[in-house]
Amino acid sequence: MPRAVLLLALLGAAQAADSLEVFGLRWKAPVVSDWKVEGGELHLVVPRPSTQPRRPTQYVLADTPDYLKVTLEAEVQREPAALRIRRNSLILVYAWRDPDHFNYVHLSQDSARQAAVHNGVFHVYGGDRVRISPEEGPGTLLEERWYKVRLEYDGGAGTVQVWVDGQTSPSLRAVDLSLGAGKVGIGSFFDMGKFRNVRISGRRP
Repeated sequence: MPRAVLLLALLGAAQAADSLEVFGLRWKAPVVSDWKVEGGELHLVVPRPSTQPRRPTQYVLADTPDYLKVTLEAEVQREPAALRIRRNSLILVYAWRDPDHFNYVHLSQDSARQAAVHNGVFHVYGGDRVRISPEEGPGTLLEERWYKVRLEYDGGAGTVQVWVDGQTSPSLRAVDLSLGAGKVGIGSFFDMGKFRNVRISGRRP
């Protein structure tokens, strides 16, 4: 095999090793083997502890342009009770620039009043994640079933809002002008879960 062809094959294998394809998109993952595509669904099957600084790392990023304005829609389901190790939560990542600079929405069975680091919007800017939304509002993933979620982010205005089964609350709304355009992703802080019917639409800067 010619050397140039071999190098291209190796490069393609390396790229495939850290990514997967589902929902008509390629997704980049820290550890692809932690995820499984089955029946058109994406399953996070391996929970991993958070790193230091304290922030999520167990998420996949959609290989799209950096969007200044984006809508992310999906159906999500928390981990089964039989497999439950920790609390039940999932995250939606947005305005991702790099592993040290991004925002995310944490969806949990807990309300923010029960746990201030749950069920809200959080900001990562070089250090530990910081809550940037109010603590007013109920928990979201209360049952072991599919929920329809919708995230709308406008980087020009810095606004984000999330609806779960058509309902929103102050906990799921925030403003942050520090990041602007970025990528979106799905995952968890340290739990397992499932995703299906994921759709992303956006506008570049």
